[in-house]
Amino acid sequence: MSKINCWEFRKCGRDPGGGKGKELGICPAATEARMNGINGGTNGGRTCWAVAGTFCFGDVQGTFARKFKDCMECDFFWIVFEEEEEFTPSAGT
Repeated sequence: MSKINCWEFRKCGRDPGGGKGKELGICPAATEARMNGINGGTNGGRTCWAVAGTFCFGDVQGTFARKFKDCMECDFFWIVFEEEEEFTPSAGT
């Protein structure tokens, strides 16, 4: 089974080639290459909570420290938590 990235789960279209990338901008999680492969995701797609400036719920989010509480209320965060055996919600890259 293929692991889903945050932009696929949210259907936001803010990934490269997504339907809303030109209009609304590309989300930093979709281009954060340093996180590619972590939790089986593409770029920061399965570590979005650790990427500063993501576009969650229609708003630009801040740094890990500022947004993590909101991320813990996100369904996608808990999906990744459940799917990964060694899950550590770290901001380190």
